[in-house]
Amino acid sequence: MNPMKGPAALAPYTAEADLKPVRGALLKKLCSDENVFALGVSVARVVQLIDSDDGGTHDLAYFVLSDAALTQKVLRLANTPRFRTAAGTPVTTVSRAISLLGFDNVKSSALAMLLVDTLANSRHAQSIRLELEAALCASLVGREMARVSAHQGAEEASIGALFKNIGPLLVAAQQHERYREINALVAGGSHGAGQASQMILGSSYDALSAAILHEWKIPEVIVRSIGPLPPGPLKAPQHRQEWVRMVVSFSMEVARILGRGGKPSAAALQALLQRYGAALALDRDQLADLLGTVRGGMNELLDSLNMRPPAAPGGDDAEEGADGLPNVLLLAALDAGGGPAAGCHPSGKPYNARDQLLSGVQEVAQMRASGNSKLNELIQAVLETLYRGMGFRFATVCLRDMRVGQFRARIAFGEKHVERMAGFSFPLAGPDLFHLAMKNDADLMIADAGTPKIRALLPDWHRALLPDARSFIVLPLVVQGTPLGLFYADRNVPAPEGVPPDETALIRALKSQLIVALTPP
Repeated sequence: MNPMKGPAALAPYTAEADLKPVRGALLKKLCSDENVFALGVSVARVVQLIDSDDGGTHDLAYFVLSDAALTQKVLRLANTPRFRTAAGTPVTTVSRAISLLGFDNVKSSALAMLLVDTLANSRHAQSIRLELEAALCASLVGREMARVSAHQGAEEASIGALFKNIGPLLVAAQQHERYREINALVAGGSHGAGQASQMILGSSYDALSAAILHEWKIPEVIVRSIGPLPPGPLKAPQHRQEWVRMVVSFSMEVARILGRGGKPSAAALQALLQRYGAALALDRDQLADLLGTVRGGMNELLDSLNMRPPAAPGGDDAEEGADGLPNVLLLAALDAGGGPAAGCHPSGKPYNARDQLLSGVQEVAQMRASGNSKLNELIQAVLETLYRGMGFRFATVCLRDMRVGQFRARIAFGEKHVERMAGFSFPLAGPDLFHLAMKNDADLMIADAGTPKIRALLPDWHRALLPDARSFIVLPLVVQGTPLGLFYADRNVPAPEGVPPDETALIRALKSQLIVALTPP
């Protein structure tokens, strides 16, 4: 007996009404945990990043680079077979990963990784894993639907799908007994998840998820996208927001079906098509293609996150003491830091600086050869390679601005990068170290900036802006005799290990790639 009578229009979603029963003790219990609070701050920051030519990619790259674990996971994802370039050159910079995967893909992947990093190692790992995998899978479904959509801003579907089940996810992490009670009611067959959560928590899961996102100050357009839909087959959406809301709901239903293990039943797929097929213009073949793509994407995403699949039925659970390393030690053994050469000098410079620089040179060369990279992307990739490969605390590229008659910083990474970039500007001419470097096209590698002779050559603005800079490099960008700017990167400690000849050659090769790109044809 099928309760679905005919197509249903979307009823207005009033988040304010849904939030009323959630305000209070339950929301405080779920969101007051220090880690969950920090997660909310990070999520809000990433969600509000907007792709733009004047800084969106850089802001996203900086956010990822500020977290070493997140950096490694994004790079690992970019190096999976689906995304790795045909030439096979490893992706070694976040800037290149964003170019290769796409801004929205990296943005949604970073959000997924934040969820996993915060919650995956909590107690009640099995329940949390179930909800995390549903969130990750739903996000991939939303991403695939957005990829073929004609709607602008369609990437909101991927973000909304990722957080559609944030309510049950946090309940599983922090109120696990309540989570089990809700699941028991649902398993009994007489209650849906909304009814069961309302009975046990005094709030439906959908209302709870919306309240949590409001608490995190997520934009209203995302909050509205996770609202419940009316039952039955759905009519075609009248506008983008309706489409996003349908896709979010569809994505989570697909994720729940795929999460049950094995091949989805014909009945389950038919129910999906009956409910969403007409509204989302999906037929049976398109649904089958979508499921295949999502399965492949899930395997790569779980691999990039070091989330091993559960043990096969009948096997031992590695987390519970099966033969071999338990999962927590497998994660440690799979450290993405770079093998035996991982680690740094006291200055912060990596022991494997040469390998990182070499990978950066190869990557920038490939970007140039492809002919598809913008000059700003090349500059950012070079700067990031210097910043990460040499372990600097602050790095910037400074370019000539004839409108104001100054050299001024355009992109920066590292500590206090926004305020330091704002203050990093100087006249077109002068007698100081920076002008001497550009005038003579001399690459400077200063191991100890505290020596009297070096300090005497530092301009007043540098002493005021970076008084604790103890070692730094200056790489002039001089094209056909004309100084266009320079790269600058520093540390607040000396670097007595210096820069050996092989690393020097690679740094100059890195700069040369950019000089060629800057040189007029």
